[in-house]
Formats: sequence, structure tokens, C-alpha cells
Amino acid sequence: HFQHYLKTFEALFPQTAGVRRAGAAALDLAYVAAGRLDGFWEMSLKPWDMAAGVLLVTEAGGLVGDFHGEKSYMDSGNLIAGNPKVYKSL
Repeated sequence: HFQHYLKTFEALFPQTAGVRRAGAAALDLAYVAAGRLDGFWEMSLKPWDMAAGVLLVTEAGGLVGDFHGEKSYMDSGNLIAGNPKVYKSL
């Protein structure tokens, strides 16, 4: 998965003002929900890494999905989350 992660990072990094990682998906998703971060992506997450954060993001008006824009992120472990503008760009 590391090579796929680097490839994704290389594509996204030039379009950002910076990349920040707290080290925990739940915390990063809470920051997205609070507006401290605009977007989030990660692969190979477990449901317990995502569940609470996904709820926070959606309740705050954000969008979540897998890498294809579908709702199978709990099965695949691949998650994109963000405000509506950033989510569509990711």
C-alpha cells in the first residue's frame, strides 16, 4: 500500500497549501468536522478508526466516501472526507 499512498500524495501535494497528519484518523476527522482541516484521505483503515469521525464530519455538513465516491469505505478501509468543495477535488 505504501507505493499507492506515495502516488496519491504526489498527485495531491502540489494542489495543497500543506499536508498535516495528527497520527490518528479519528483526530484528523474531528479536525475536518471542526473546520481546522479541509480534507482527509487514508487507506486501509479499520471501521473503529473511522466510525466516530465519519459521524462528526457528516453532522458538520461534510462529505465522506471511498476513493470512488461510493459509501463502501467501511468495507474497503479507504476513506476520503472533507468539506463539499474539497471532497469533490479529492
